[in-house]
Amino acid sequence: MLNPARLRRAVLKHRGAMVKFAREMVAIPSFSCKEEKLVRRIAAEMRKVGFDSVKIDRMGNIIGRIGSGKKKIMFDAHIDTVGIGDRSAWKWDPFKGKFQGGAIYGRGATDQKLSMVSMVYAGKLIRELGLTGDYTFLAVGSTQEEDCDGLPLLHIIQREKIRPDFVVLTEPTCLRVYRGHRGRMEMKVVTKGRSCHGSAPERGENAVAKMSPIVLEIEALRKRLKKDRFLGVGTVCVTCIECKTPSLNAVPDECTIYLDRRLTVGETLKSSVAEIQRLPSVRRAKARVEVLQYAAVCWTGYKVGQEKYFPTWVLPEGHKLVQAGVKAGTVALGKKPVVDKWVFSTNGVATAGRLGIPTIGFGPSDEVYAHTVNERMKVEDLLKAAVFYAALPQYL
Repeated sequence: MLNPARLRRAVLKHRGAMVKFAREMVAIPSFSCKEEKLVRRIAAEMRKVGFDSVKIDRMGNIIGRIGSGKKKIMFDAHIDTVGIGDRSAWKWDPFKGKFQGGAIYGRGATDQKLSMVSMVYAGKLIRELGLTGDYTFLAVGSTQEEDCDGLPLLHIIQREKIRPDFVVLTEPTCLRVYRGHRGRMEMKVVTKGRSCHGSAPERGENAVAKMSPIVLEIEALRKRLKKDRFLGVGTVCVTCIECKTPSLNAVPDECTIYLDRRLTVGETLKSSVAEIQRLPSVRRAKARVEVLQYAAVCWTGYKVGQEKYFPTWVLPEGHKLVQAGVKAGTVALGKKPVVDKWVFSTNGVATAGRLGIPTIGFGPSDEVYAHTVNERMKVEDLLKAAVFYAALPQYL
């Protein structure tokens, strides 16, 4: 029987070790495809606190296991980060692991490698307090999520053959229980023209001019997209435009725009591509519409890739995983947590969106700090998240 007060007291004993581990993690740069050093540091901590097994898979994800029961519960934190941008804009060194005023500062503090600290020490709490049972606790540090959300968990499940019954994503949720988010996809539209000298443009066919009405029609399309009461409205926007031209004194013969498409309930890859293809200006220009492809070499040397389509997902509020999350959140917070959704995308596009595995989110910190020069993590959040992760299996 779980004793909530005992669990909350127990995590306080590990505060110092958790802060030390968190600061060391922030101090290790872990950009996408360059996570090796951090992976090995996490492996050392997992072994130190008593995980039954620690594995680094072919893609470079780290998977720690406690127990070998029937129900497999996977907790995921992506440990890669975006870059730091203009270093002079930071008030502190993004890789120092600054600790001040009860918070840890630096790249990845919120988004989202420090959630791994809570997951690792949740494993320790499960061991210490005798909370093991007929379940397997899997703590995953996934790589390359910032480049291609969902891909690392898709690899673990399909290639490494580790299929969980439930998934908990530890992206920042302000210690709320999240049960879905919009999907997304990346597309490009290409128009072709005929180049000629800029002094006589009438001799050619300007690919950029062909693209101009397409951009306007895409902006108009955005106002007609579907809306869902829970997830909100689908969106589309032009994020980049480029052209090919022999010189700045020549008419361009090719123009490409790139689209960020956010997908609400009922919107799919097929329907979203068709919407663009049906635009009158696209048809007049005989423009090509394509879904972008992702391809990369992992830090291990393993090659990966997929189309850049990331499905929408929602888990019903009455699902037993959501309700277990509410109970675990009550243990961690001392009050019933809010149930909500993410604005951004997560690895849930693979587990729930593609594979239909029940998935929720509960993470420390606030997503407003993600990708900012003010990125930070409150230590109190790390402690509460560790309690949640240790408590959740008791309610499934």
